[in-house]
Amino acid sequence: MPHTPEPDEDDDLDRVPAPKPVHYAEQALLGALLLEPVRLADTEPLIAQHFDSHTHAALFTAIRTLPPPDPADHAKDTAWLNAVLEHARPHAPALNASYLHTLIQFCPQPKHAAAYARMIRADNARRVLRAHAERLASTAIDPGLPNRAAATLGMADDIGRVLDALAEQFAPHPGSFPRTPLPAEVPRQAGEENLDEERLLLATATAYPAEVRQMRWLTEADFLLPLHAALWQSITSLVHRGGMVDPITVLDEAQHRGLLTGTLTPKDLMALVSTPAGSPEYWGEKILQRALLARAQTVAARITAYTDDLANTPHQLVTGSRRALADLNSLRTRWMRATAPPPAPAESQPTRRGQPPRATGPPPQPALLGPRAHR
Repeated sequence: MPHTPEPDEDDDLDRVPAPKPVHYAEQALLGALLLEPVRLADTEPLIAQHFDSHTHAALFTAIRTLPPPDPADHAKDTAWLNAVLEHARPHAPALNASYLHTLIQFCPQPKHAAAYARMIRADNARRVLRAHAERLASTAIDPGLPNRAAATLGMADDIGRVLDALAEQFAPHPGSFPRTPLPAEVPRQAGEENLDEERLLLATATAYPAEVRQMRWLTEADFLLPLHAALWQSITSLVHRGGMVDPITVLDEAQHRGLLTGTLTPKDLMALVSTPAGSPEYWGEKILQRALLARAQTVAARITAYTDDLANTPHQLVTGSRRALADLNSLRTRWMRATAPPPAPAESQPTRRGQPPRATGPPPQPALLGPRAHR
C-alpha cells in the first residue's frame, strides 16, 4: 500500500514557503505514473507546459517520451525508473533517485491519476488567465504605444479567446458565479492637462452644438470631474431637445440643475464654456479613450482577483472574467462608434460663414479663463 507522507516530508527540489495544492497534485500524479506507467493514458490532454514546477515538467516529459516498460519487468527492477531519471536530469540537474522514490511514496492512489491531472490543468488555466490579465493592465498604462486603445482592446480579445478555450476544456456546474470580493474601480488621475481637455470639450461643444448631436458615444461617466460631467449633460440636453446653445443658455440650464454654488459663479461658468479650440469630437475622443483605458485596468484587476482566489473553479474563472470583460465591451462599442471613419461627403462642405475651417487635431493651447488656467 503506498505510503502518504506528512506535508513536511517533501524533497528539497522546488521547495516553496507554502506549497499550493497543485504542488501536491503534481507529486501525486508523477508518483502514480512512476509506479504504474500505464496510467499515462488517463492523463490526456495534460502536457508538460501545464505543470507549475519546472522539475516536475521535465520528469513528466521523460515519462511521456520513453516507451512504457513491461508491467512484470517494472515490478521486479528499476531499469525504467533509471532511464526516466537520466532522460530528465539534463533539464532538471537537481533531480535524483531519492526524489523519484519520494514521489512514488507520496501518491495515495495511482488509479486517481486522472483526477490529479485535472487539478494540474485547472491550476495552469488560473496562471494563464492571470498572465493575460497582467498584460492587459500593463498595455493600458503604457504611454509608449502608438495606439494604446487598439493595443488594449487587442489584449482584451486575447483574454476572450482564452476564456472560450477554457470553457471548452472544463465542464460547467451549478452555482458557478464566483464569490470573490472584487477591488474597486482603478482611480483615474485627474491631472491638470486632462481637466483642461474636458474644459476645452465643454467650450467647443457650446460653440458648435450641431456636432454634439453626433456624439452620443460620450457619457457623463467618462469625465474625471463631476462638475464637467454635469455641464456636459446640460449642453447635450439643450442640443437634443432642439434648444439654442450659447454660454448664456448653458448658464441657464446649469442654474436649473443646481450647478451654481459659492465656488462656481455665473461668471466662472460662462468663462469656462466661452473659449473654444479645435473640435468637440477631438476632445471627446481623448476623454473617452482615457475612460476606456481606466476601465481596462479595472477589468484586469478584477480578473486577477478571481485568479488569486483559489476557491474558484476554472468554470467560475470563466464566468466571472466574462462578466468583467462585458464592462469593457460596452465602452469598446462606444469607442468604435467614436472613431469610425465618417462617410465620404457627396461634395465638399462649405465652412461656417465668417469662421475659418475648424481644426480636427490638437490646437494651440489658449489661456483658459475661470477657476483654473493653463500653465
